[in-house]
Amino acid sequence: MQIKINREVLLKPLTSVSSIVERRHTLPILSNLLLEAKNNTVQLTATDLEMQISLTIESKFTGELSTTISAKKLLDICRSLPEDVEIDMLSNDSRITVKTGKSRFNLQTLPAADYPVMTKITGTGTQIGISQIALKKLLKQVEFAMAQQDIRYYLNGLLLEVNGNKLNIVGTDGHRLSFTSTTLNKTYEKTEVIIPRKTVIELIKLLDDSDNEVNIELNAGQVNFSFNEIRLISKVIDGKFPDYYRVIPVGHLNTFSVNRLSVLTAMQRASILSNEKYRGIRMVLSNNNLKLISTNTEQEEAEEELEIDYVKDSLDIGFNVTYLIDVLNNVNDEMINFSFADANSSCLISVPNDENYKYVVMPMRI
Repeated sequence: MQIKINREVLLKPLTSVSSIVERRHTLPILSNLLLEAKNNTVQLTATDLEMQISLTIESKFTGELSTTISAKKLLDICRSLPEDVEIDMLSNDSRITVKTGKSRFNLQTLPAADYPVMTKITGTGTQIGISQIALKKLLKQVEFAMAQQDIRYYLNGLLLEVNGNKLNIVGTDGHRLSFTSTTLNKTYEKTEVIIPRKTVIELIKLLDDSDNEVNIELNAGQVNFSFNEIRLISKVIDGKFPDYYRVIPVGHLNTFSVNRLSVLTAMQRASILSNEKYRGIRMVLSNNNLKLISTNTEQEEAEEELEIDYVKDSLDIGFNVTYLIDVLNNVNDEMINFSFADANSSCLISVPNDENYKYVVMPMRI
């Protein structure tokens, strides 16, 4: 059985699927890719038992092949070859030979029958469609607020909620919360799943900046994404996501708008002298003035001052500056709104003319 395939045709899909392969796994076969070839298509599949990516590419060959091959070795070989060469892959018992020009690599394989393929749950879930560029933007607006290794495992992912004609996506680590929403072209019953952190990060990598549609299927215990030639199956996190509606404040009256880049660069400078452990910064609001003040254990102090259009209550309120810099780096709008109630309440950050995006940060004592 021989497959002929161009290096460029193979390299991008190979890179896409290999990214989820665990280098050190208790099951050796999980370091491999499942390679299935028939009817002039080659399907590459990788899984870490929580998530699975399959990608189909066209190629010329005769016969059928089903085997597993080291993801890292095949990817390293492909990357090292000259551009646009034709690669011949020849299968023989428990080996596969990869040849091009004067280069020849003889790799060990493991039986395809032993590969732990995740099967897709079909027929019962909620199916929605959204453009790739829109989904990518929504995920990037909230993914930085996910927890990383929280004991509350349901925070180590994003909530995907379909409710009526809305798709709501929420991330929180307990100290800050990022909410975004978009309108769908149909109405659905309320359905929600929590997508694991690793799945979210892979999706952002795989999605194009195009209007091509992503088909999303939400099931109990599983979520599926289909776009381009890619099929991504992921387990979901079993748990109850916090009631984010109660966290998003309404009616904060102490509000101002400011140029996003101006306040971002001022915060980045002020953060240089913040306490390395707690990363605290004080926002001091007075008439038409915002001061950003940070101090550290060496009694050093940084102060930045911005002119703003503000005539409400004077406030002195502390925050973790990293949480503020994160949101300013991840939204692209020119202006940004800050809203406060008092020195002990959360701060609401939003975007002018966009009701669909909200970011909430809890204050800290400094």
